[in-house]
Parts: sequence; C-alpha cells; structure tokens
Amino acid sequence: MEIFFVTGRPPRWMREIKETFGFGNAICANGAMHYDLLGERVIEEWLIPLENQFEFVKRMREAVPSISFATEYGDEFHHESAYIPRWDVGVDNSPVERIESKLTKPAFKMLARCSNFEYTSDELLEIAKREVGDLVTITHSNAGESLLEISALGVSKGETLAKLTARLGFTASDVVTFGDNPNDFSMLSWAERSWAMADGHRDAPKYSKFVADPHHLDGVAIVIEQLLELPA
Repeated sequence: MEIFFVTGRPPRWMREIKETFGFGNAICANGAMHYDLLGERVIEEWLIPLENQFEFVKRMREAVPSISFATEYGDEFHHESAYIPRWDVGVDNSPVERIESKLTKPAFKMLARCSNFEYTSDELLEIAKREVGDLVTITHSNAGESLLEISALGVSKGETLAKLTARLGFTASDVVTFGDNPNDFSMLSWAERSWAMADGHRDAPKYSKFVADPHHLDGVAIVIEQLLELPA
C-alpha cells in the first residue's frame, strides 16, 4: 500500500506532517512537486515559466485592480506589501511594492489575494479562469478566504497523482482519495473511489463518488477502516 499526502502546502510546511505520521510520500503545491517527505528533498517538479508568470500578473491586475501577489520557488516565499499573508507571517521580511521584481525564476506556485476581501475565493476563481485559464492552472483551498493558488498549465493534484501512481503500476481503480476543496476536485474526479468531506466545499460532492462524514467526526478514518475491514 502506498500513501500520498497530496497537498497545496510548500515543502517548508511539510515537516509537521513528517513528524506527525513518519511515513508516506508527498505531492506538494497542488501537484507541482513530487516531494520526498522523509528525506525532505524535492524529487521532481513542474514549474510555471517566467513568461507565463509575468503575463498572469499583467492580466489579473487589469481584471482586478485590488489584487496582490506572492510567489514561491526553491525555499523562498516573496509577496507584495499589499498582500497580507495569514500562514506565512514573518517568512518574507522584505515585501516589495510589485511582485514583478521577484519574478526571477520558474515558480512552483504563485498566489493572488484580495486582502480587502472584495471578492470571495470562488468569485476570484471564476474571473481568473476567464482571464488567464489559457496560461496557468488556477484553484483555491479555502472558500472563506479571498485567495487563489496558481500552478503551471496542466498541473493539478489529480494529474500528478495519476502520473506517480502509474509509475508504481496502479490505475485509477486502485486509488482511494479524500478531499474537501477545489484544489482536490481533479483528484476526486480521477480516482474511482473518492470521498468528498461532508463539511468541505459545497461543490466537492459533484466531483467525488461518495461523501465522508465531516473531518471532526473522523470521516476519513471511518472510510479507511471500512475499506481495510479493520475491527471497530
């Protein structure tokens, strides 16, 4: 049995996962990175080309003037002064006025935020798909935020999970997935046994085959025990 922690997290956030579980493989940054969880090293990554980064920022500034940006490459995280981080507070101590000055390398992930909450994440996602869907893959992982997560075109959790499991000799019929937000939808759609969390995004059940109990009621554990026929 192979376990993959498939997440939007960057590598710098994975140590707590390693320390909590002590096993498994990892797919980070919404599919942009195959990460050796226990060895703490990047195995393979699929990056956003520089020209696509600049064009993405240009088009989104025109479509949403209040938007601000951050970018991630290597072990670095950079953001604009107008971009107010919630989870990476203190990581980038030298924010810039415009992110273009930090677009110097292919990035595994970019982020776009309306720190004034002018739009919800769902509303921003609709705008971005229309404006830049030909350049990059756009998703989000929190409907209560005003935040988008951006990967290279064609890169998603589902695409990378399919690729890596195929290398191990598995197909969609062998894989079980759990997810709760739009960045999980590709993975839920692909796997033949997939569960959306009952307390997740309202659209998640449209992409999954089944629905698990809410996370605080141990929905994932209940399904896994049933699948493995473990005693109660």
